[in-house]
Amino acid sequence: MADTSSFFHVSSVLNRRSIARHGLDWTRMGAAPGIAGSARPEAEGVFLCRGEETEFFLRINNTGGPVDLWSVDGVDEELLLDNGSGFFYLPGRIPAARVRLVRSDVPPLDGS
Repeated sequence: MADTSSFFHVSSVLNRRSIARHGLDWTRMGAAPGIAGSARPEAEGVFLCRGEETEFFLRINNTGGPVDLWSVDGVDEELLLDNGSGFFYLPGRIPAARVRLVRSDVPPLDGS
């Protein structure tokens, strides 16, 4: 059996209601840019990170406003794909029952 672990996803607070209702769904992107500032999905899936990587993703926030940190349970690490730049995503959608808001309204950091 594959190892399953908790992972995290960082998203604009503008996506909070949609995530709470529909889960993490890359096809619903549009309320705000992605964490790296992209206007469209960079992959057909959901970018995830480990707990020790969350501060990095909170720092690179290019959404134009505050972000939320979501915990994602039951991720099969063997299914994660590298998008070519060392960041990993899970192909497909993640249902709302598997995500939980763990930190909200994290303001953009200026990097100084």
